[in-house]
Amino acid sequence: MDAFIATAEKKVLVEIVKLSQKRGMKGNKGDWKQFLNIYDKKFGASLSDPGKRSNDVLTAYLKTFDKEDDLKVLAKVVQCHSNRQAVDQLLKTFPENESPEQTLVRSTLEHPQYPLDYSFPSHEQDWVVSKRGKKSKATISNGMVAVDCEMVLCEDGSEALVKVCVVDENLQVKLDELVNPRKKVADYRTEITGVSASDLDRVTCTLADIQKRLKKLLSGETILVGHSLCNDLQALKIDHARVIDTAYIFKYSDGPIFRKPSLNNLCKSVLGYEVRKPGSPHNCLDDACAAMKLVLAKIKREIGDIIPPVQEDVREVNMAKLLLHRIPITVPSEELHNAIPGNYTIEVKQPSVKAQGDKYSAFAIFKNPQEADQAYEKVQGNKEKDSSGRPQKLISFKLSKGIFTDLYVRKMAQDDSCAQVSSKRALEVEENSGVHKKQKTDQNIEEEMVADLSQCCDHLKEIERLKQEQQKVSEQCCDHLKEIEGLKQQLKNKEFEISTLNKIVSKYQGGKKKVK
Repeated sequence: MDAFIATAEKKVLVEIVKLSQKRGMKGNKGDWKQFLNIYDKKFGASLSDPGKRSNDVLTAYLKTFDKEDDLKVLAKVVQCHSNRQAVDQLLKTFPENESPEQTLVRSTLEHPQYPLDYSFPSHEQDWVVSKRGKKSKATISNGMVAVDCEMVLCEDGSEALVKVCVVDENLQVKLDELVNPRKKVADYRTEITGVSASDLDRVTCTLADIQKRLKKLLSGETILVGHSLCNDLQALKIDHARVIDTAYIFKYSDGPIFRKPSLNNLCKSVLGYEVRKPGSPHNCLDDACAAMKLVLAKIKREIGDIIPPVQEDVREVNMAKLLLHRIPITVPSEELHNAIPGNYTIEVKQPSVKAQGDKYSAFAIFKNPQEADQAYEKVQGNKEKDSSGRPQKLISFKLSKGIFTDLYVRKMAQDDSCAQVSSKRALEVEENSGVHKKQKTDQNIEEEMVADLSQCCDHLKEIERLKQEQQKVSEQCCDHLKEIEGLKQQLKNKEFEISTLNKIVSKYQGGKKKVK
């Protein structure tokens, strides 16, 4: 990041400093004003407008940040700016008469969340950046392939790829492989991924092998399709420019632009079928095919951008669940069956690739609400209330390793949303609720960053417009000044003529008196 800061334009540095001010960020020399008082003995914080400071001062301030969390925020902002520039350059290559496929690529690239979600550390080792071919606008490829991946949680807190599927426009399978994560796995998330430890016993295929095969499939500027595709690309460590994200090209009729519809809800609303039943594991191949079908339906103009919210039976779906939350990340999901009695499946709420914490949540899904109620009543634990005042229990249970651990369990309330996005929000509250206060979720921070960056761009455009107007006014002023100078000169000339005439008149009048 130091290299970027050293070469960044001033307007970018100014906006990063302003964002750090808004967030109340502090480096090893304090916040912006505290830094100025130390760095600049002459003016100090009296000249605190970042726009009036030199690149050297702005750069010196940004280099005072050394905390990992602060550096992540700054790196994200830097990458967002770079991404916006790259998007602008890419959009310029699009032909005037766009194909339907290119229009969907444009819709993805122009989504306000794209610069944030697709800000990859592609400069790091092991990343592959697909190169753009030297084709004219008229010959840009409309070929598409769809991808979906499954990831496991590793002991170091990162996620690793364990399965990838790719299909073409005819839904023909181009790639269907299990991948050796080459790391110690903390949780295979079998309930979600459908992959267990035994499935990977003899697997030799690596991430590098998958990257090579995908690179061939993406040659010739092939368009890559997927749902929340940024997560798949993050796992694949591939940075590809021409993408269609089905989470971006559709939106709910009653929700904000940041609310992304789930793949299952999209398929129910658009294609008329469910990708999977509640509690069933993901199927990579089914998900890749579903994403491609959605795009093909969009290209054929069978559907619009707006989809209705999916209505489900809340009592039958949600009330048949128990929410397990604040589970230590070191506890594998398979061991959650030791915590609660009864016959049920575990559905882990998969955390974001970008946001890793030390806790996670899961649903215990029973056949019906009655079984869920009975299991909750049988659970032995301390009765407490969650952050919303709903009753829950703090339970302790023994792991296979012989140690005890704690987690919270509560019944689903009737007003709990059964939509995936809303459930995710409810879980974020549970995950981030502490004894004393709630922490902001990564999603909220990212949305705020997107809003901040959008405002920054608007401000920059307004500044450029004002500069242009100021230039015009200056030019007009120069013309007026020249005109005034010309009039002044004319006035001087007239004054000289009048003075000369006065002298002549005076002389003439004096001569007449002498003659008399």
